[in-house]
Amino acid sequence: MTDDSHTRTSTHTYELAQVNIARLRFPIDSPELKDFVDALDPVNAVAEAADGFRWRLQSDGGNATDVPFFEDEWLIVNMSVWRDTNALTAFMYQGQHREFMARRREWFERVEEAVTALWWVPAGERPTVADAEARLSHLRTHGPTRYAFTLRTSFPPEAV
Repeated sequence: MTDDSHTRTSTHTYELAQVNIARLRFPIDSPELKDFVDALDPVNAVAEAADGFRWRLQSDGGNATDVPFFEDEWLIVNMSVWRDTNALTAFMYQGQHREFMARRREWFERVEEAVTALWWVPAGERPTVADAEARLSHLRTHGPTRYAFTLRTSFPPEAV
């Protein structure tokens, strides 16, 4: 088996789950968050059309702003699954999402603890909010490990 076929097998076997949370500075229906709320559908549409996108958490409203996380009504969650770290990174740092991230301090409080965690899931598996809470809690307690990691300190799928 060549290295290329091993990588190809691994990326077909595993997909990258990601969770990120943010603590709102204002109520979700406030005028201060209007630009954020108005941008959710367009940014989500760009994500769904992105190369390597597999799935995203959403409630009946089409996004996840009303999905409870850590039993904190001021936290909002974004959770998705991607082909690999390259696909996620390409989406995160381009176009509308990049513009969105540039304004995050207007809408969200600064949180000292980790707010983003990544982990590998078997292809086709869709993580739950409980999975995401466990992975983020683990990352906060233990730092990056094979169980929960960051883009800066990541692990390949075959190491899972």
